Amino acid sequence: MTLSPARVPGTGPGSGPAVRRLTTTLYGYAFLDDFVLLYPVYALLFSDTGLTVWQISSLFCLWALTGVLLEIPSGAWADAVSRRLLLWFGPLLTAAGFALWVLAPSYWAFALGFVLWGAKGALGSGALEALVYEELDRLGAADRYATVMGRARAAGLVAVMAAMPGTGPVFAFGGYPAVGFASVLACLLAAATAARFPEHRKPADAAMGRRDGWTRTLRAGLAEARGDRSVRGALLLVPAVTAVWGALDEYTPLLVRDTGVAESAVPNWLLLIWAGATVGGLLAGAGRRLGTGGFAGLLAVSAVALAAGAWVRTPAGIGLVALSFCGFQLASVLADARLQDRIGGTGRATLTSVAGVGTDLTTIAVYGTYGVIGSATTHGAAFALFAVPYLVTAALLAAVGKAAAGKRASGKGAARAARTSGSKARP
Repeated sequence: MTLSPARVPGTGPGSGPAVRRLTTTLYGYAFLDDFVLLYPVYALLFSDTGLTVWQISSLFCLWALTGVLLEIPSGAWADAVSRRLLLWFGPLLTAAGFALWVLAPSYWAFALGFVLWGAKGALGSGALEALVYEELDRLGAADRYATVMGRARAAGLVAVMAAMPGTGPVFAFGGYPAVGFASVLACLLAAATAARFPEHRKPADAAMGRRDGWTRTLRAGLAEARGDRSVRGALLLVPAVTAVWGALDEYTPLLVRDTGVAESAVPNWLLLIWAGATVGGLLAGAGRRLGTGGFAGLLAVSAVALAAGAWVRTPAGIGLVALSFCGFQLASVLADARLQDRIGGTGRATLTSVAGVGTDLTTIAVYGTYGVIGSATTHGAAFALFAVPYLVTAALLAAVGKAAAGKRASGKGAARAARTSGSKARP
């Protein structure tokens, strides 16, 4: 059993050094975790090493599959042991992989690096969200979770945007080795930052005295999902919101180029799209007030903006795509917050990892589907078609919200009728 930390009396949301320590550590970790100068050029490194397009694609699949296979076990492990330990250890795996890429570039070195990178992602997925939520809850600030995680997502996107212009000078100075070792340094700094995360939970199995500790937490987490309909709905909502636009992000350079802009201008338009996603993360605090109907409206408006912006195939349409990514990023943070709010048992990291597996599997399906659609039509048309799942999700949420509102109204009506009949029965 995992023992939840007791709340600290007298602490309010948004106040006190404890909250500041947690949030500043989180933002620093999120920035350093994505400040990887290899991001813009690792595909070029693979190509320059002599890999074919098929081999490069196989590396991406290996990366995704590693995350899928390790996601749930690592989430259960995070519920059984120290989450801070996993967040510290994960970047060290990525650092080893990046060092291997530049020291011994070859297909098998790249493959091992992606396995290590995928393992790092699995270790952090679920552990980070669970640690942040429970520490905020301990401090009486759980209602700030969406705001805090939205800012953390924004910090990661800012790091990606900062890494792009920084890669050029470093590459000019020392080529792939210099870019690789700068990325290793960022990973080491991320690990050092993770060591500063506060963690006050004291899991009974943290000492690993019970060899079945992680399997027990896995069973407990899955049992909560089976027994609680609201948890199941929140689990399904995360991949439904997160996976499609997250996969489409990989194809945005092709979409931008199809609008007719010069190759040299493509990164500038990509910065606009990423800026939209960054703003979406920063709006999470205000978006938390959205009910189910408002959430459905957010998805619908974002889907229409995505379809319209992609379909027109002009640079101006990229502004609408950026607007849609703003909405989808906001919706992704809110979906995660809804899941965390509904989890009441000990398997928080486990259930978050289950949602992560759903996202990974859906993302792989989107990659495959896009390969078929994108080969038969334009990238603009493909993007527009992928707005349809969001419209379907929005319609389902609207129906659920309407049904819930009807139940609340009927319940209030019954209560009023009972009070009225009771008052008439009194002499």
